[in-house]
Amino acid sequence: MAQRVTYRRRNPYNTRSNKIKVVKTPGGKLVAQHVKKAASRVKCGDCGIALAGISTLRPREYAQVSKTHKTVQRAYGGSRCANCVKERIVRAFLIEEQKIVKRVLKEQQEKEKKTTKKVSKK
Repeated sequence: MAQRVTYRRRNPYNTRSNKIKVVKTPGGKLVAQHVKKAASRVKCGDCGIALAGISTLRPREYAQVSKTHKTVQRAYGGSRCANCVKERIVRAFLIEEQKIVKRVLKEQQEKEKKTTKKVSKK
């Protein structure tokens, strides 16, 4: 009959945070080894794809690593992917261009109104 293995910590339930792996020691004894939860990749906040260049760790472990492991050297470094940043920059540029075009059109219309008023007065 197989040897029984018991939990080594106080929690007696088979929960997500209490997973174990059965390991055979050099003395031939079966022992429970508690397994940490697997870390998930950091995702882009806009499109949801995994961010390249950022280490995959559990949330509290990010406090122990240096900044170079948590970001990339770009605007929105550890938060958005390169394609989403590019889209944001292009969108902002086009919005500014549209504002300029609107302003120019408004000035042209005002000039036309002034010229039509001068012609009608004569």
